[in-house]
Amino acid sequence: MGSFSLAGNLKFLSLGDVLQILASNTSTGVLYITSKYTQTQGKIFFVKGNPVNASAGSLVGLEALNSLFGWVDGEFEFRDESVSCEQIINKSRMQIILDALSMLDDGQIERLGPMSFSYESQSSGNSSKLPIIKGPLIDYTYIVDEEEFRANNKIVAEGKHGGWLWVILEGVAEIVRKIPTGHLKLLRIGEGAFIGSLSSFLMLEGTVRSAAISAVTNVQLGVLDARRLSVDFLRMSNSFRNLAISLDKRVKQANDMAVDIHLDKIRLEEYINVKNQVINQGDGEESMFEITEGVAHIVRHTEYGYVPLGSLYPGDFFGNIPFLDLGQEPFHASVFGSKNLEFKKMSSDSFQHEYNQLQPTFKNFIDHLATCISVTSMVTCEFHKESSQK
Repeated sequence: MGSFSLAGNLKFLSLGDVLQILASNTSTGVLYITSKYTQTQGKIFFVKGNPVNASAGSLVGLEALNSLFGWVDGEFEFRDESVSCEQIINKSRMQIILDALSMLDDGQIERLGPMSFSYESQSSGNSSKLPIIKGPLIDYTYIVDEEEFRANNKIVAEGKHGGWLWVILEGVAEIVRKIPTGHLKLLRIGEGAFIGSLSSFLMLEGTVRSAAISAVTNVQLGVLDARRLSVDFLRMSNSFRNLAISLDKRVKQANDMAVDIHLDKIRLEEYINVKNQVINQGDGEESMFEITEGVAHIVRHTEYGYVPLGSLYPGDFFGNIPFLDLGQEPFHASVFGSKNLEFKKMSSDSFQHEYNQLQPTFKNFIDHLATCISVTSMVTCEFHKESSQK
């Protein structure tokens, strides 16, 4: 058989699918896997479509291959080349896939990506399972100082003003909101995640910290160079700056909605207007839009009913942002508009090009905003599910 090549993203084609494709082509060569969440490169060696060996950091063989199923956010490339390594994997391909997926579901394989989960006792908060948002590899060139916070100490106080932006170098922190009955834990953030909002950093209107952040473990923070970030921000086009600010506001919207859903303060009829549905959840909408007038409501349909996730206003963007996964519209939520909603179509290609040119730290921050929106939306739906089952 002639040479065969394959490359892609594991978010769109899972490792199990890749193994099946290589088997069907009886390919011999090496599958290289990389992720922005680790400096390690994964390798799987194939002979006539069968995996015979693997490596991932210090792991080799079947243990390494299983661990690579946890690299849910990464790039892969298969290269036709001779394979001379020892065959130490003797399991059938399907058994490898089924066992690894089972271990992944059971938490025996660590997920390497923007989110994982932590477990805690029921007495320590509102949930026994909290998502942890992680960031990609840290760009140390923007770090001008470091600060350390001991476990259980407060890093940011809710309701206080502040313009600092940090990145977590080590440890785990927790995002908490005040509610009438005490405190509501929303999620946790770990290595590579950011603390601080774009609006606070730019000293825009509404720079009050919208949530408290406390250290769960000892936390080492990197203080980011505000001057360099300001220069980067000013170099962006007006449209991309507006997009970044819109995403930043959507994070706060998502947090506010999670709290309101938990407190059962939402009237669904205020968000759904079937006569003015702009995007239907699951539609293959490929365009992105900027609101010029009116309000757009983001609503997800679940098996437990409709769940509002936030509202967007003039200057905000909605639709398909090709380089970001917000976990909302168009694939995971619908968009309902007010009667006076007006919007204009934007060039996705120009936004994509500008995103590709961003400095690593600002690109990581934009990715972080998208991940926060996606994960908080998931938390909101979980709160709605718990409320509907009471």
